[in-house]
Amino acid sequence: MEVIGNDWDKLLDNIWNSEGFKKFMTVIKSKYKENTCFPEYNNIFNALKLTPYSKVKIVILGQDPYHGTGEAHGLSFSVQEGIRKPPSLKNIFKELKDDLNIEEPESGNLTGWAKEGVLLLNSVLTVQKDKPASHKDLGWDLFTDHIIKLLNEKETPIVFILWGSFARSKKVYINTEKHYVIESTHPSPFSANNGFFGSKPFSKANNFLIKTNQTPVNFNLKKN
Repeated sequence: MEVIGNDWDKLLDNIWNSEGFKKFMTVIKSKYKENTCFPEYNNIFNALKLTPYSKVKIVILGQDPYHGTGEAHGLSFSVQEGIRKPPSLKNIFKELKDDLNIEEPESGNLTGWAKEGVLLLNSVLTVQKDKPASHKDLGWDLFTDHIIKLLNEKETPIVFILWGSFARSKKVYINTEKHYVIESTHPSPFSANNGFFGSKPFSKANNFLIKTNQTPVNFNLKKN
């Protein structure tokens, strides 16, 4: 059964074809029929579509999608073209400038990172309009925790960037002797000054990739 269109499908074949997941997706479809939900239904699995398993170098774990109109498109912390950057994303770009001297791009769309091998995975993949965390108890965690466990099994070491207590709670699924975990407070304005700013996650991630004979990620999203 093809859902994603790359190597994730084979890895998740037992999930796609399970009765439990089919029932779960029936519930998700009903939520989309009953209310306005984000991201658009066809973008729910965008993170997996844009970053095949074999290409994952870095994972940036978010909590759930932005709940405002036109913002979410299936990538953690990313917004669609032409949408004002949320405060957390502004702070991510501020730290990127401080860390790698990369200027803030005009757009908050992080698709370029996804194509570079950065899996921008939210733990909960859907949300109701204007109701943050409204889908957090539906069961998405079972699916995304499985994704993290599959990534943990990768032969090639990868970097897990965990911002905030929620993301850091997923560290239990990661073999820290093999993979590199970068932790800090969340980039939200409420916590960024308590450990996020100055944490230099981007240079640390690339230094690890170089050390493990991998090509570093180009975090520069500016159009040439």
